[in-house]
Amino acid sequence: MAVCDMCGNDYPHTFTITTDDGTSGVYDSFECAAHAMAPRCAHCGCTVLGHGVAVGDQVFCCSHCARETTGAQLTDSVG
Repeated sequence: MAVCDMCGNDYPHTFTITTDDGTSGVYDSFECAAHAMAPRCAHCGCTVLGHGVAVGDQVFCCSHCARETTGAQLTDSVG
């Protein structure tokens, strides 16, 4: 068994996630993996689980947060 890097649970069905930069972690659930590895919105701090919005080197959960922080003229919907 392995121990989850996030919560410390000793669990027989853990999995390892390795990112493109070689960072890796062992997790017992996708919830723990997302909490540990997902980016946070540069404006509101929420976990960005979807595509998000990138402006320069900052990641945002939505265009509203990107606009509020950077002034970028972005929108979440068309029309």
